[in-house]
This record gives sequence, C-alpha cells and structure tokens, in this order.
Amino acid sequence: MYATGLDKNAANFAALTPLDFIARAAEVYPERLAIVHGAIRRNWAQTYARCRQLASALEKAGIRPGDTVAAMLPNIPAMVEAHFGVPMCGAVLNTLNTRLDAEALAFMLDHGEARAILVDREFAAVIRLALLRCEAKPLIIDVDDPEYNGPGEALGSLDYEGLLASGDAHYAWQPPKDEWDAICLNYTSGTTGNPKGVVYSHRGAQLAAVSNILEWDMPKFPVYLWTLPLFHCNGWTFPWTIAARAGVNVCLRKVDAAQIFALIRSEKVSHYCGAPIVHNLLINAPKEWRAGISHSVKAMVAGAAPPAAMIEGMGELGFEITHVYGLTEVYGPASVCAKQADWEALPLGEQARLNARQGVRYHLESGLTVLDPATLQPVPADGQTMGEIMFRGNIAMKGYLKNPKATSEAFAGGWFHTGDLAVLDPDGYVKIKDRSKDIIISGGENISSIEVEDVLYRHPAVLVAAVVAKPDEKWGETPCAFIELRSGATVTAEEIIAHCKTQLAGFKVPRHVVFGELPKTSTGKIQKFELRKRVDQAV
Repeated sequence: MYATGLDKNAANFAALTPLDFIARAAEVYPERLAIVHGAIRRNWAQTYARCRQLASALEKAGIRPGDTVAAMLPNIPAMVEAHFGVPMCGAVLNTLNTRLDAEALAFMLDHGEARAILVDREFAAVIRLALLRCEAKPLIIDVDDPEYNGPGEALGSLDYEGLLASGDAHYAWQPPKDEWDAICLNYTSGTTGNPKGVVYSHRGAQLAAVSNILEWDMPKFPVYLWTLPLFHCNGWTFPWTIAARAGVNVCLRKVDAAQIFALIRSEKVSHYCGAPIVHNLLINAPKEWRAGISHSVKAMVAGAAPPAAMIEGMGELGFEITHVYGLTEVYGPASVCAKQADWEALPLGEQARLNARQGVRYHLESGLTVLDPATLQPVPADGQTMGEIMFRGNIAMKGYLKNPKATSEAFAGGWFHTGDLAVLDPDGYVKIKDRSKDIIISGGENISSIEVEDVLYRHPAVLVAAVVAKPDEKWGETPCAFIELRSGATVTAEEIIAHCKTQLAGFKVPRHVVFGELPKTSTGKIQKFELRKRVDQAV
C-alpha cells in the first residue's frame, strides 16, 4: 500500500544539486560578503548574478548540456564562479591541474572533449602548446586577473568579463533532470600511465559539500581561505560548502606563508584546508608573521597521512586541526578522524597520534572499512592485521570516463578500492599503513614507509621527509630516506640514522639518506614515483 498513489512529483521531490546553495545564499543573504580578492569584494547577490551571466553566455556561445568546459585557473573569483555557472547551463566543469605539462593537458582536453576553456594569462603559454598537440579545438576564453602582473598572452577572441557582459544576470537556469547527471570531471595524477577521468554527479557533489559542514561543525558565515587548489577534487567540494553557509571565499593565487598569515589576520579567516606541506609551511614560518592573530582558526588536513609531529605543531600554533582522508574518486575527503572528548586529557603527543588516523566515515558516506583485498572479508579490529581501505555510498564517483574496465575493477564486490593499506584499530578507527605500492619488503619483512617517515619528522632539522624502497642484493629492498631540511638547519646522514635507531626496529632504519628539495605535486603531495627514479644516486 505504501507504493500506491505515493509517487514522486514536483511538490515532494527535487533532484539534489549543490547549485541550490548559491540560489539560497543570494536570496536570504544577498548583501553578505561572498568573494574577496585584492580590491575585489562582492556579495552573494552579485556573485549569483555573475554565475547566471556565465551560464547564459556559455549557452549563447553554443555550449549544450553534457558538453565539457575546462578551466585552467588559479584560486581566483572566476574559478569560484565556474563551479556554479558552468553546471547551471547543464555543462560539465573540468578543472585542470595548473602544474601539468602540455602533453598531459592535451590528453585531458581530448579525452574530455572540451568544447570551451577558461584560461588565466599565467598559464596561456602551456595551454597554447597543449592546443597544438590535441584534436580538440575548444572556444578559448581569456581570464585577466587584476592581481596577476606577470607575462601572458591572450589566446582567444573572447575575454571573461566581456563574455559575462553578454550574459543574462536573470538567466533561468534549471536543476539537472536527474541528480545522477554529471557536474564535474577531474583527472587523477596519471603516475602510471594516462590519467583517468573521474566523473562526479550533482547528487554526490551536494552530499559531499554538506558532509564538510557536518564534519567541521561549520557555522553560518565562515571566512574560508583558498589555500587548497580549486582544481583539486573541485576544492574538496568547498565552493559549494561555502555557498551553503553563505560564507566568504578569500581567494589566493598561490600558497605563500606571509600572505596566508596576513589574510588570516586582516580578513579574520576562520577556516582553511591543505596538504601536510601547507601546514608545515605555516608551522615553520617566522613567528613575527603570526603576530596579531588571536581569533579561532580551524584547519583541515588531508593528502598523505600527516605525521603526528605536524599535528602536534599545529596545536602549538593554536590552530584547531581536523584530519580527513579520501581520494579524487570520493570527492576528496570522505572520512574524518572524529575527535573524542576523552582525548583532550591525554598528552599532546598522544592526541596527535590518535588524530593522525584516517578515522571513520563521513556522515553522508554509507561505508568505510578495511577488507582483505583478495576475499573482501573484514580484517579484525586489532590494529595489526593489514587490509585495503574501501568506501561505498553516496560520496563516490559515478566512474571513470570512457573506461568501463577500470570502473568495474575499482568497484569490484560493491566497494570502491582505494589501493591504500591500513589496519582497523579496536575503537573502529582506520589507520593507514601505506599505499600498496609504497610498502617496502626487506628480507621478507614488510616496512611501512609512513612509520619511518613519522620518526624522521620528529627530528628537529627535518622539514619534509619521504621514504622509498632501494633495491638491495642481500635484503631485496631497504628503506631510503629523502629529506628536505628546515631553513638554516644542518644534520648528517649518520645523525639521521642514529635518530631512527632510537625509535625503530633495526630492519626499518633507512640505510641511505639523501638531502635536497623533494619533488611535489601542485597540491603538496610528495611525488614518490620521482624519488624511486633517484634511489640509484643514494650511496
């Protein structure tokens, strides 16, 4: 009887979409500040109007529902607007990694069949080279950011502000016909071949955005600093999260510690996100840069598993840190190390150890667990037995674009397979041990590179550390440490090894130490695949 005469209709059902958030922000809080970027300060009414103009103008330019619109932009107002304006006309936003080379960008433009591309002048040269390599001939829209004073050419016949001027600020955008429709396309790093195109839905984007609010207990009107690249998992869906809370988007073209502290102080920034390297940058900045910041600042960290020393350092800085975990395929973060009240009575070091775990599922993700990858059976919650982290639920991608084989493999057994190896602690919290490809097998013993890195980070001279396997005739593999030192610090390889011996079993201690700057992605993750190419240099 509950299935009869109780159908969905316009009065009781609407497709979930994060585009609703900006409409409500503009309706309820039209005069509240929405965007800060240099001299630019726009409220939610103005921002909503510009997003509608963008949608209208793209439609007039021939962009149709299901078309891909790429964006090669830093964290500027146009990038925030693209997260609303592009899907408002039914198109799919493909935010491109601004650190990539022309060859990789050409692949993405072709694979995603880009019909238009927004290009900041800073990246015009590499996009010009990419377009020479690819078959796609997208409409080029030049974006001239007044905060950029460097070189750059105009590639197209349209500029962004001119395009917006041709659009209708009252454009009657429509929600998706189906909440499962694609809203965004994001490419994985492609370190072992061509990158895969991860497709997000309107439904998943809205639920991920709302989960961010729930995990952070985010109040109305947060002031959010864009230290996290907006191209990375669509800024972990925070463009939509901030609109839902009618907050302020404080834009930042590049990560710079002095500017970050200045903006935190002047704009009263309340929230920001980033990889561990971003937080380490702030921890190690001159103390005078932090002067005058007395208000509460909440930071979210994800990426590589953060060393406990970094979490401890953020606590000493006075910033409240929340550790989340995820991947591009789960909209960025989909688990959180939810803090327990009784942890506060523990020593700071023990709090940091507990907070370094990957934790428990997001509110609106239905499953997170550690399974045996061969049998898909749960591992015991003993903190020892290793398995693979797997997700399932609403905060998971639609799949990989044009790649049914990879999609099927990723979702085998009804779970998304992350490739991250972990244990399940007795309290039900997940703790990463390593990526499956990063485990070092020495003399038949498994060594977690993360465990060794955590010890390295506790040496006062170490700023950044990474450990990879070095082939060894006797042991098969041994740990090789790559270390970037703090400014002005000096230390020898022998001293580093001696430090490790005090905290690690002998077979886990690095046999080789290499000093120098470590290669990193644009989101601050250390590129271990590059380090593996360098292990032969280690003596």
